[in-house]
Amino acid sequence: MTDTTFRCADAARDRDDPMVGTAAPARRWLLIEHPGPWAPEAFAESGIERGVQEQLRSAAGASGARILLVRRPGRADPQRGPRAWAVVDHASGVPSVWGTWTEDGDLLDAALALDPERAPVGPVHAAEEPVLLVCTHGRHDTCCAIRGRPVAAALAQRWPDWTWECSHVGGDRFAANVVLLPDGAYYGYLDAESAVRVVEQHLAGRVDADFLRGLSTEPPVVQAAVVEALRQWGPVGARTFRSVHLEALDDGGWRVELAGQPGAGVPDRVGLTVRRATRAAAQLTCRAGGPAASTTYEVVDARVLGPTSPDAAG
Repeated sequence: MTDTTFRCADAARDRDDPMVGTAAPARRWLLIEHPGPWAPEAFAESGIERGVQEQLRSAAGASGARILLVRRPGRADPQRGPRAWAVVDHASGVPSVWGTWTEDGDLLDAALALDPERAPVGPVHAAEEPVLLVCTHGRHDTCCAIRGRPVAAALAQRWPDWTWECSHVGGDRFAANVVLLPDGAYYGYLDAESAVRVVEQHLAGRVDADFLRGLSTEPPVVQAAVVEALRQWGPVGARTFRSVHLEALDDGGWRVELAGQPGAGVPDRVGLTVRRATRAAAQLTCRAGGPAASTTYEVVDARVLGPTSPDAAG
């Protein structure tokens, strides 16, 4: 019998839905190890005491952080020892702060770690290793589990200490979705084979722009400009270009200027014109109650505004 169950990721591929400019905004991240099962609203229904949740939400909101539940691939025993938490900050470039929790109240150290003026009470350590997050939140969207778990397993085999399954990151129809921290780089439309290749290239400073949804630290318009710059003048690292000017145009578009990293073999300054469009309504997630329109961003002009730095990227 043919399976006629609707799958949003299959439908998005059939429609060829663009994913550029769809990275959910976040400048910091609070990761809380929690074995699950994760409810549709993972953090709110995690069983963590409401008072602790409220303090974590307040601290996260004040510092621009996003809260995600994470777990190691493979469904670890929920009764094992202390679980991890981490604060990852790619806005300031400081190392990630990691701690552990056994009782819910231990997580208040994570709230303190979100405040740069206050130090956690419990033992913590700093780490500069990347974090690889794979959305496998099946009760939020089935496609995230179906497509995400094989990707998480493949990445965990290659980078066991860095890889975590995570709760909803946005863009279910682009599953499998992978977020690389601390860069805040969102990748989508991955499978087990392409994910390993894309992550290897990212860690080597050679971003594959074909799979890049955007950088979570930038607004969608700038995300689109950065992806196009990486496509045209790469392969280079995710943070090779930074936004220095954003201007709304009279015709509804935007002019984005990006500065290139000195010595990276890219132009010192580039200008890109970005247009926004609305696609026809479609069912965008497996659990959606009906069709909805989606927004896309397209770069219609890209040009060099300054010279290219002399040291060409490898």
